[in-house]
Amino acid sequence: MKIKSIETFSTEFVSFTRVTTDTGAQGWGQVAPYYADITAQVLHRQVAPYALGKDAYDVDGILDFVRDREHKFPGSYLRRAMGGLDTALWDLRGKVEGKPVCTLLGGSPGEFRAYGSSMKRDITPKDEADRLVRLRDEKGFDAFKFRIGAEVGRDRDEWDGRTEEIVPTMRRAMGDDVALLVDANSCYSPKRAIEVGKILIDNGISHYEEPCPYWEFAQTKEVTDALDLDITGGEQDCMMANWQQMIDGRIVDIVQPDVLYLGGMSRTMRVAKMAADAGIPVTPHAANLSLVTLFTMHLLRAIPNAGKYLEFSIEGLDYYPWQDKLFTHDPYEIRDGKATVTDAPGWGIEINPEWLYKAEYRKSELEG
Repeated sequence: MKIKSIETFSTEFVSFTRVTTDTGAQGWGQVAPYYADITAQVLHRQVAPYALGKDAYDVDGILDFVRDREHKFPGSYLRRAMGGLDTALWDLRGKVEGKPVCTLLGGSPGEFRAYGSSMKRDITPKDEADRLVRLRDEKGFDAFKFRIGAEVGRDRDEWDGRTEEIVPTMRRAMGDDVALLVDANSCYSPKRAIEVGKILIDNGISHYEEPCPYWEFAQTKEVTDALDLDITGGEQDCMMANWQQMIDGRIVDIVQPDVLYLGGMSRTMRVAKMAADAGIPVTPHAANLSLVTLFTMHLLRAIPNAGKYLEFSIEGLDYYPWQDKLFTHDPYEIRDGKATVTDAPGWGIEINPEWLYKAEYRKSELEG
């Protein structure tokens, strides 16, 4: 089957992709969210010309060919666009073969433990604890992640004393039976990161994400070596050489690739294999309820070194209004703190036709 056309349906926040072959087979995917309309342009300008006419099953070969042809553009936008093609091709293959993507990857449908992931910093420790306790009781989550520091904050907190207050507040609210994780979003210098890390250890926090600027591997390594809790990172990294350096150098204890930031499922599977060979778990980044969380669910059902949790955003339309009515049915029901991958072919999802009708449309097609 040859790729005949690549279509995008875009808003500023989300761009869904549809690939059609010369046999009429189709698959749906998504580029990385945020400035997704710009990424869609990159897909049509810098990815589609190399993918049209290629074998729809040769995902790795196509991605490497795009990378090589566009070698002067090694960064994030190209990888985000590649992810839109990759994920549509996996859905297409799943539908052709009548199998869910997780099965194509070597796994099986089923459940996976989720942690409730808060995106908010503009919330008091008490209010954050209250809403997470409510979700624990309603959804059965037995793990939560909350935010500390300020995003790329240069050692500043969101407001003075918030981190020192929210960490023990959350532990008191949850008791000892709930796992607690934190995300510093590149806030700290190594010295301050280690100081905060000792507070985390004292309060039984098990996961310390992106303590230092993510691009400063040496700084993160200093924190990893100094603290006896899991230091995690990698969501922003999209270059294979960086991943190899991160894994070989044991920069973090747990790696966190984002399927769409990295360039798709095939490239994420490569990173998972690197990590498996090094004995490092994979707990991917999936911070919203577009398709990226569904992609991650299939990944975690397939890899041998899946971490303990699926990241599952707890933010609704007040925080992410663009998540409204994306799909014809909700693939994200949480029962007893677990998400479920079904045995439906491909990703097992249909995009809402009403949403598609309102989106900006573009198409690249094989001539002749």
